[in-house]
Parts: sequence; C-alpha cells; structure tokens
Amino acid sequence: MEEIFRIEKLVETLESLKPLSLTNQSNLEKKLRLEFNYNTNHIEGNTITYSETELLLIFDDVKGNHSLRELEEMKGSDVAFHFIQELAKDNERPLSEQSIKHLNEILLVRPFWKDAITEDGQNTRRLIKVGDYKEHPNSVRLQNGEIFHYADPMETPALMSDLINWFREEESKSQLHPVVLAAMLHYKFVRIHPFDDGNGRISRLLMNYVLFKNNLPPIVIKTENKRNYLSALNKADSGDIESFIKFIAQQLIWSLELSIKAAKGENLDEPGDLDKKIKLLKQKLNSSEEKVQITKSKESLNLILDRNLEPLFLRVSTKLKEFDSLFKSKTEYLSSGNSTFGTTIENCINFLRIQLKSKTFGHITYNYDFKNFRKGPTAYSFSTEFRIEFHDNVYEILSPNGDFNFSKLYHEDLTDKEIDEIVESIGNSIYNQIASVLDI
Repeated sequence: MEEIFRIEKLVETLESLKPLSLTNQSNLEKKLRLEFNYNTNHIEGNTITYSETELLLIFDDVKGNHSLRELEEMKGSDVAFHFIQELAKDNERPLSEQSIKHLNEILLVRPFWKDAITEDGQNTRRLIKVGDYKEHPNSVRLQNGEIFHYADPMETPALMSDLINWFREEESKSQLHPVVLAAMLHYKFVRIHPFDDGNGRISRLLMNYVLFKNNLPPIVIKTENKRNYLSALNKADSGDIESFIKFIAQQLIWSLELSIKAAKGENLDEPGDLDKKIKLLKQKLNSSEEKVQITKSKESLNLILDRNLEPLFLRVSTKLKEFDSLFKSKTEYLSSGNSTFGTTIENCINFLRIQLKSKTFGHITYNYDFKNFRKGPTAYSFSTEFRIEFHDNVYEILSPNGDFNFSKLYHEDLTDKEIDEIVESIGNSIYNQIASVLDI
C-alpha cells in the first residue's frame, strides 16, 4: 500500500527533527487536541463549534446555546483523550475490557435518556447507562432506510473478550504496521458496538491508543470527511477492509505532515483557521466584558495564591527535589524585595498567606539554590528562580531567561499545560547547569 510507504518516509523525516522545542511541541499538542475533540464529537452530532471548543477546553469558558450534555461530553472527550495517552505510556497496564469500560464512563459522564430504535425498527427511548455493556440491541437506521444490526447483547461480553485477546496477540507478534493494527481495532470494535452510546468516539480513541503506543501522532477524522469515513466503514462491512485501512492511513499522513511543520516551527494554521481565531477572539472578548473586572487587591492575590500559585510552587518544588541527593545542602524560599518568607515551600506559602491579609505585593520570586556537589566538583552551586509580578489588572509569571512568560487576568487560572511547561523549563534549567559543569 503506497500510503504505508509514504507514512514511513514521513516518520523518518519527523524523527530527524526531534526533539521538538517546548513551544513547538505545545503548539502541536494543542492543535491536535482541539482538532480531535471538536471533530470526533461533531461527527456524532455535537453542535459546539471549533472556536467554542477552544474556549471551553483551553480557557474553561462557555459560549453559545448548548445543552449541558453537549458541554459535559466535550469535556469528557478531552479527559478521555488524555487518558489514552497516559495508558499508552504505561507498559505495565495493557489495554483491557475494564479500561475500555472506563473510557465509556469518562465520555458519557452520567446516565441519560436517549432516542433509540427497537430491533423491529420502532422508535423508542432508553436509559443509557455508562461503563456497562449494552443490555438491548442497538440497531441503527442507514440512509437507505435499512436497519443495520450490531452484535447481540448476549454475545457482546464474549466478543469483547475475543477482541482484547486478538489485539494482544497481534500486538505481541508485531507483524502488522501500527496504522493497520489501529484501523482494524477501530473496525472490529465498531462492528461489535458494545455500549448503548459512545461507540464511535471510543473506536477513534482506541485507534489513537495504538498510534500513541507506537510514538505516532493521533489521527483526526475531520467532520467534512464524514461521508468518506462512513463509506469506508460500509466497504469494510462488505468485506473490503483494505479500503478502510487506506482511508485511515491517509488521515495519519495529515497528522504526520502537521507534526513536521510543527517541528520546523512553521505556522500550523489551515484554510479556515483564521475564521476560527476571529470567532474565538470575539467570544473571549465578549466573555471578558461579561465578567466582573477583578483588580489587584489583598483578596485577589489570596485567590491567585490558593488557585494557581500554591499548586505551581508545590509542583516546581517536587520536581527540583529530585536533584537534592546530588548536593550537600539546598535552600528553597519565596521573597519580595528584602523580605523572605519561610524555609520550606509549605512554610513559605503559609507565611505569605498571612502577609496577604494585611498588604499586597508588587512581585514574588521563587528561589531554589543547590550548594556543594556530593560527588564531583564540590565548589559548584546552582540556582533557579522565577518571578510573579502583580499589576493593576493582570499578573505575570516570568522566567529570567525568557523561557516562559504567562500573562493572566486576575480571574484567569493557569492551565495544567502551562504549569507543566513551567515545571519542565525550570527542571531543564538546573539540569543544563549541572551538565555544563560535568561536561555531559
């Protein structure tokens, strides 16, 4: 298959460009995350737009007239996307029926009522349970009016057990190309349709689990490609699985080409992305206007400390403690001007919280100093710091060497991704200082 050859060439190119910089990696992950979540849900009828998806997932804000179910499922989809990435990294935890049931729980969030079709084609309503295999047939009406029947509920547990056994056997043999294995797992799962709802989304997550497991980028099936996607699935139902594998391989080519652009630091925008950005800009500005403008005060700084700075300080501290055993002593503290708060990070945070009851600060600096190698040149010491500056309407988190710079309104929180970037940057700063001295 020529698509497999093209994939291998693109993988070779991408590998030659690794590792990606933190910025380029972050841009790529954000693009793929938004594209996947928007498209996988839109294919299933979710009406949240691309710009609304970004507003919800990146800024944790809501715009548009959408049901709670749609919002919950978009958020659940994002959690599920991260779940399969982590599962793929865990070599001690293989794919199982239990992990697939957990995916269904994450996606569907809670039980709900939904329109359904009986085995004889009659309309009905059914309570959709989460995390359990179907108890009733989940037939669907095709565009030509025919009723398509998936696996019988009584057969489903055995078929799912067979599916997991098949996958583990094929994975251990390593004979199938990852994109072929991913496409076949997708198709075999969809053909069973083990749950009352969420089967299409789970099939696309499982497909990407295989790709993540093989250090490949995730596949995004665009909503404008839905007709070709369903057509390829229909061909597979007729015995032509090659057409479906070919379709999936073509989508992986898009993801690899996007990854290569990111690795080169190129713009990841596609036709239509400017329109999405303009919509997001308008929505975010409108949303900001609707919020009460929070300004610098003792109360707002305490709120930021509780919701953002304490988690950040603790995460950074935990990462830097991994270097402690290399040194005879270390010092960790927060400071502002000539004032120093505490001797441990927990003590620093508590002392700072007390101070904020009576006054505000223009800035706070986090410092971590290592002194005297236990092994190697004992005279060397290393330090790292970052600074939080508080302005009238915004606060900034700044790296002295410019590795990161985040500016937030007082009502905005740091995202997990932003905290990860800060922690990674600071840890690398210390490592690079040590490596330069030891010449490693």
